[in-house]
Amino acid sequence: MNTELFYEQLKEIAAIQGTPGQEMHVVKALADRFRMVADEVEVDHMGNLYAVIEGTKPGPKMMVSAHSDEIGCVVRDIDDRGFLKVERTGGVIESLLIGRKVNVNGHFGVVGVKAGHLQTAEERGKVPAMGELYVDVGAVSREEVTEMGIEVGSPVSYISAIEKFTNENLICGKAVDNRSCCVLLLQLFEELSRNRHFAGTVVGVVAVQEEVGLRGAKVATYNVNPDFAIVLDTIPCADTPDSVNSGYPVAIGNGPVIPALAGGAVRGNLMSPQVKKLLTRYAKEQDVPYQMAVMSGATTDLAAVHLEREGVLAGAITFARRYSHSPVEVADLRDFEAGYRLLKRVVTDAENWGDLGFLPEEA
Repeated sequence: MNTELFYEQLKEIAAIQGTPGQEMHVVKALADRFRMVADEVEVDHMGNLYAVIEGTKPGPKMMVSAHSDEIGCVVRDIDDRGFLKVERTGGVIESLLIGRKVNVNGHFGVVGVKAGHLQTAEERGKVPAMGELYVDVGAVSREEVTEMGIEVGSPVSYISAIEKFTNENLICGKAVDNRSCCVLLLQLFEELSRNRHFAGTVVGVVAVQEEVGLRGAKVATYNVNPDFAIVLDTIPCADTPDSVNSGYPVAIGNGPVIPALAGGAVRGNLMSPQVKKLLTRYAKEQDVPYQMAVMSGATTDLAAVHLEREGVLAGAITFARRYSHSPVEVADLRDFEAGYRLLKRVVTDAENWGDLGFLPEEA
C-alpha cells in the first residue's frame, strides 16, 4: 500500500459531505476514481457503488465492501429568524456538537452555544438535548435560508479536515469511519488492475446507510450474490485513560482487528470458524500483527452481509479508531498498511484457500 497516497486520497474523500442517505457526492468522487482501475462500475438506485475486476483464472466471486456514509444530522425545522433545528442520522453525540463548525448542505454553519456569561450553574453542567440544539448559518430569516438551498431534510456534518500528528503515523479528523476503508478498497483495485494474476472476480462495493442500520449492504449483497465476502470498517478501541480498564483490549497501532463477535444477540455476527481460520492463517503467513476482538457494543455491515440469500460465507477486517463518532477520530496508518497486506493476500490467493466447508474434515 502506498501510505502517502492513501493519506492524500483520504483527505480528499473524507472532506466530502456524505451523511446517511446523502452520500451522492462521495459516491460520485469514488466512482470517478474506480472507473480508472475497474472493468465495470455501476451505482444502483440506492446509491451503492459496484466496481468489478476480473482475474486471469477461474475462481470465486469475492465481494469486498466498505461503507461511504458518515454520522451527521438533517435539518428538522427552520424558524422565522433563520435558525435550524436538527435531528441525528447515525451515532451523533450531543456533547460533541455544541460549538462545532458544520457543513449544512454546502454552507458554513455553527452549532449554537449559549454564552457562558448567561448560563446558570446548572446549565454549565448539563448537556442540551438534541431538540434544544440549533444551527446558525448566518441567515436572518426562513426565506434567506431557503434561498441558500437549505430545507427540511438537508444534511448537516462536521467540518474537520484530516490531519497528521507530529507522530506522522497518526491521523485525525472526521469520517475516518469509514472513508478510510473506501480508500483502502480503491488502493486494492489500483493494484489489481496492474496485476491480474488472481483467480476469480472481485466486486468492490461502497455501501450506503451503514450508520442507520446497515441498509445499503443488505441490498448490495443480494445484488452481488457473492461466494465469499470481506467487510472493511473501523471500530472503537479502548486505549485511552477513560477506557483502558473497560475489558475491551483493542488499541491503535497493534494491527488490524478481526472481530470474532460483533453486535448484540439479535443484530450482529459470529464469525464462522472457517473464515476466522482463513484470515488468521494469512495474517500469520504475511507476518501481519492482528488483534482478535469480541465487540458486543459495535457492529459492521457484516451483520447484514452474512444473512443474505442462502447465507454468505464472510468475515471482517477492521481498524481501531479512537474517539469514535466524533469530529476527531484518530487512527494509525500502520494498521491500514498491515490490514491491506492481509486483504490483498486473501483476495489474490483464492485458489489456495482450501476447503471452507463448515463440517470438520475426517481424521
